[in-house]
Amino acid sequence: MMLKKRKGFGTALLATVLAGSMLLAGCGQKEDGGTSSAGTGTQPSTPGGSSQAASGEQTEGKEAGEEAGGYQTTYGDKQFDDVTITVEIFDRSNAPDGSTAIENKWTEYINQEMNKVGITVEFVAVPRSEEVTKLQTMMATGTSPDLTFIYNIEVAKSYYEDGGTYNLSEYIDGDGQARNLKAYVTEDVLDYGRNEDGDLFAVTARRASGAMMETFVRKDWLDALEMDIPTTVEELHAVLKAFKEEHPDCVPYYSAQFGSYALAPLAYSFLETVSDEKTYNKNFWNLAYKDDGAVEYLRFLNTIYNEGLVEAEYYTAADGELGKLVVNGQVGVFEANVNTNVATDRGSLLQTLKETEPDAEYVSILPLKNVNDGQLYNPGYALNGMSIFVPKTAKNVEACITYLDWLATQEGGFTLYHGFEGEHFEYEDGVPVVKDMDYNAKDKDWICNDLFLVGNSGYFMSQEDFMESTAQGYGQWKEYVLDNYVNATAGTVRSQTVWVSPTHSENSTELGLAGDEYLVKCITCAPGEFDANIEAYRAALKEAGADEIQKEYEDYYDSFQ
Repeated sequence: MMLKKRKGFGTALLATVLAGSMLLAGCGQKEDGGTSSAGTGTQPSTPGGSSQAASGEQTEGKEAGEEAGGYQTTYGDKQFDDVTITVEIFDRSNAPDGSTAIENKWTEYINQEMNKVGITVEFVAVPRSEEVTKLQTMMATGTSPDLTFIYNIEVAKSYYEDGGTYNLSEYIDGDGQARNLKAYVTEDVLDYGRNEDGDLFAVTARRASGAMMETFVRKDWLDALEMDIPTTVEELHAVLKAFKEEHPDCVPYYSAQFGSYALAPLAYSFLETVSDEKTYNKNFWNLAYKDDGAVEYLRFLNTIYNEGLVEAEYYTAADGELGKLVVNGQVGVFEANVNTNVATDRGSLLQTLKETEPDAEYVSILPLKNVNDGQLYNPGYALNGMSIFVPKTAKNVEACITYLDWLATQEGGFTLYHGFEGEHFEYEDGVPVVKDMDYNAKDKDWICNDLFLVGNSGYFMSQEDFMESTAQGYGQWKEYVLDNYVNATAGTVRSQTVWVSPTHSENSTELGLAGDEYLVKCITCAPGEFDANIEAYRAALKEAGADEIQKEYEDYYDSFQ
């Protein structure tokens, strides 16, 4: 839920990667993926058809656009005079034979449609692995594409504050301007790209879903023990002990976010402030500093660690360790990104395990009841995805925003992401469903996400459409996928907070060192040493400026109604 800004305050929330919190948390999220709940509001088109604005017909918005500042940025409202714009695109070195990231059937389609309004789009390929360094070089040398993007919105904001990028408000905020873009992305998501004065320094992409993390359990082991799926922390504890007794060589509990109270679903079963959004937002930067529930979460991890219910040296585990445990059927309960049990882009773990253990079952479960109020809480992604900005070297901002507006239409982003009806998908109950995953993977999936700049994880009218369409593409694994997304969004979803206080940003290194030193100690120490380690951790945070940081967050969130 977006907070309403006080009078004279520029934006509801400023979006960024929480560098300090993520460092403390040991975040393992994929930046490209994922996904917070999609915004509401009237959409530019519906599956199977286009609205008037999306189809490019002239409307009264033309005059409205003129009144807003003379810029007409709704696709079809203005005929440009052979304008060329440059657009960044990631080069992942995955193009099929005969294609490149900048020359393929989809970039040709884009120019076919944009040429209709006098715009030619030239793509500038940036190696995905060199995104940050390449951006720094391009901005420093004035060679950035007209439309450039980054996932860390604080970087985009800093370029604007340094005078290197345009204020996009006068091209988008008018009633007749960028109608498709505003309808699809929604004002709530666009507000993430505003500064305190209300200047729109970046267009932020809308996530298709806020589902982020969830818990999976070895269901066939539960059935053999005649135990139910756990719904409380106490029941989970009993399950872990039973798994260890029945399967001595297994790892009863494993988490991709072990100790990460900001991202781990289990932590949300302990937090005391999670029931109050404003208080939660104030404390999110480091929940263990002010929320005693986060301390109790760490205490529970300490308990199960000392009982031998987790991998003894979890903190040295290499990337991919969880996947190995799952495909070998060696873990009882694990926390990971939504849909990890069957996701094809994460290794089809359950499918692989079933090749050797046909009766094996890893299923997701609802979040455990919070120990304080008995309610269900889930961590979730923020509403915004990548941030797109226009450097001052761009010659025609109006054409750039018109291109983003087209990407928000049925003929634009929907087609780039889903492809063509009959070739790439068919409609089922109004939702696009993949016809042939293998064909799509070779024909469009290798590039569709990178072309659809204004949305992350696909062009969908709602989070429910995203879930249904994603599930349909998994064939016999459909029900697993649906359950996964339902469970990851059940109860109250608390989205990651997105504003970083000045002192938090300045002291992120010191805060990270405090976490590196004490979080593992808190989890692995003898039970009798736990409280002393927590006190030392909080003292280290205090030494790193925690009190000043806390006050900055409290002042910031108290400024909102």
